[in-house]
Amino acid sequence: MKTKITFTLIVLFSISIALQANKPNWGATGHRTVGVIADKHLTKKAKRAINNLLDNHNLAFYSTFSDDIKSDKAFNKFYSWHYVNFAFDAKYDRAKADKDGDLIQAIETCIATLKDKNATRDDKVFYLKMLIHFMGDLHQPLHVGRGEDRGGNDIKVKWFGKSSNLHRVWDSDMIDGYNMSFTEMANNADKLSKAQIAFIQKGTLLDWVGESQALAKTVYSSAKNDDKLSYRYSYDYLATVRQQLQKGGLRLAKVLNDIFG
Repeated sequence: MKTKITFTLIVLFSISIALQANKPNWGATGHRTVGVIADKHLTKKAKRAINNLLDNHNLAFYSTFSDDIKSDKAFNKFYSWHYVNFAFDAKYDRAKADKDGDLIQAIETCIATLKDKNATRDDKVFYLKMLIHFMGDLHQPLHVGRGEDRGGNDIKVKWFGKSSNLHRVWDSDMIDGYNMSFTEMANNADKLSKAQIAFIQKGTLLDWVGESQALAKTVYSSAKNDDKLSYRYSYDYLATVRQQLQKGGLRLAKVLNDIFG
């Protein structure tokens, strides 16, 4: 009897590990890449302030925080903060914005809290962790995609023969297929001049949203239901993914430097 129970526990544990491995998790590698790139472009003053709030953990360490808390129902109200949907070629209309919040409202709330001298330390810590993640989400174009297909989640495709969807392909499939760690991805980001970095960091939050939405159109035109995607798709679009991760990191650093000096 004891042997059967032990065997059953081993099987259940193995299934649990397999499910976690297949869980779509920009995936953890992408978000951490954004964090490492941002860390490299912080001012000394901003880095000191962030180290104080995050107890000397780096940005990559907390870059998946906003996804991790989804497993706790107490944080359900933040679910819609990961994306924003509005008509392509239209301006974001705050009067018609999601009453539960969206990615734009999320980033603005995080920034406002971190700038608020009366905000508690706990609130500053929480919203800093959230901001790290949301700035990554902003640069995954399908987080500024169409609401009717849930940012490409309902566009079912095959990725190297396995069931996936367009959102997941851009979130994690291409990145995971590249088979680099997040530090390797960050360390192999394109070498940019100071002028190129300044150009990327220019603009407002809404400018960056518009840029991601424009890219989302390209992503939507790149695949349709039941397409079989593999090497050619990665060859065509992985460079864009890498560029978006780098932009996310550089702009996260800009936002944090503006907040903390």
